[in-house]
Amino acid sequence: MERAFLVTSTLCFLAGFAYAMYALGAKVRQPSRWNFVVMLTGFILQSGFLHLRSGEVGRCPLTSLFERLVFLSWSVVLLYFVVGSTYRLSLLGMFTAPLVFLIQVIAQLLPGASLPAVRKASLGFWPELHNAISLVAYGAFALSCVAGVMYLVQERHLKRHTLNSFFQNLPPIANLAVAVQRMMLAGFALLTAGIVAGFFAGHAAAATIALAVCVWLPYGVLLILRSTHRISSRRIAWLAVAAFTLALSTLGALNAVHMSN
Repeated sequence: MERAFLVTSTLCFLAGFAYAMYALGAKVRQPSRWNFVVMLTGFILQSGFLHLRSGEVGRCPLTSLFERLVFLSWSVVLLYFVVGSTYRLSLLGMFTAPLVFLIQVIAQLLPGASLPAVRKASLGFWPELHNAISLVAYGAFALSCVAGVMYLVQERHLKRHTLNSFFQNLPPIANLAVAVQRMMLAGFALLTAGIVAGFFAGHAAAATIALAVCVWLPYGVLLILRSTHRISSRRIAWLAVAAFTLALSTLGALNAVHMSN
């Protein structure tokens, strides 16, 4: 049943991906409710998968790279529903669906992804809180990456003076610049909370704290540079994409650490 939930949720995000491609080609003026429905359906199915998986592994389902990638994609969609309405970035789902789809496809193609879940002893409250909050922070960084891509698309249209209907429906470029910065700030705050929780976990989270700091520091530097106006909005958009790529690269190392637990 859990596998059916995951596969069906992935197909939902594929449908969102397909709609995004259609919208780009057809130059639609307004985002369709279809995109919201498939994102919501995918999120519900993701939640069902994680609920069933947590029962099988006996703790928060973050015991493998496969589970972490699914949890990351769930975090991205969760934050999308919060941020999309907050900043009125109605097209954010069109850009988010492809990312979530690709993450879940990669997760399901990993060696061992199809193997049955293995029940493991709980690491305790603080280590699991540290792991969960840190991955939700990665979800915020993913949305800053998505908003950064939207900013760069908007900027390209402005420079080329291609004022088509799709362009006109994109959020104002100033709003996107603010969204990039605020999502980075939200991720930074969440990751800070995750690191603090890791310190309460003691030696059990020492290695994961070190990896989290490797992601925390670059984002902290970017936020300081942006707040002091030492870096342009365009550059911060590019760096939001690059920083999220760095964050993703640490997941393999995190998996190696947790495999030893």
